[in-house]
Amino acid sequence: MPRAAGSLADQAYDRFREGLRNGGLRPGQRVLELELAERLGMSRTPVREAIRRMQAEGLIAHGPGGGLCVAQYDHAEVAELYGMREALEGTAARLAARQAGRPDILLLQALVTAEAALPAEAIAEHNRRFHRALHQAAHNRYLLRALAPIGDALLLLGPTTLAHPGRAAAAREEHARIVAAIAAGDAEAAEAAARSHIAAAHAARLAMAAEEPA
Repeated sequence: MPRAAGSLADQAYDRFREGLRNGGLRPGQRVLELELAERLGMSRTPVREAIRRMQAEGLIAHGPGGGLCVAQYDHAEVAELYGMREALEGTAARLAARQAGRPDILLLQALVTAEAALPAEAIAEHNRRFHRALHQAAHNRYLLRALAPIGDALLLLGPTTLAHPGRAAAAREEHARIVAAIAAGDAEAAEAAARSHIAAAHAARLAMAAEEPA
């Protein structure tokens, strides 16, 4: 049975997002429908549908010279993104300290424990798992909806800040403080730890940007 166009469009969409995650597609890179279709081994129709979906989500935008490209944020937009992320992640941690059940806490603790033994190439995906588990532990569907576009926007920032020297080890300690506060039911400490964690990630992002060649 031939696959439906919608299914192929979903595959193209998923492949595009994977390219953003692994660095195969970079902010500012041009997006050519025909080139993408050839790379994915698909017709242009599902690729076109995937591109439209990406445009609607702000992941693809019109470039300064015409045509489409992977969206690229300026310094002000990055600051706004991290500011909102700090507020939402702090809220997630606060709610988790109040709402998380024993299975939620055990999962978060297991994820923190596993971080120390991870190879470098697995750290970024594990970090995403940790934050998804933290968001789920808040047990608030509206918060999850608010966090979804933040996760999408983070894909546009390039390499993970966990690749910055010393950042992965520091993030492990920050995760541990968040989870300890949640396990203790201390909502204020959980929110403060989560906000501090995101602020540190933002600082690492700024440091990485400053180190890039002009």
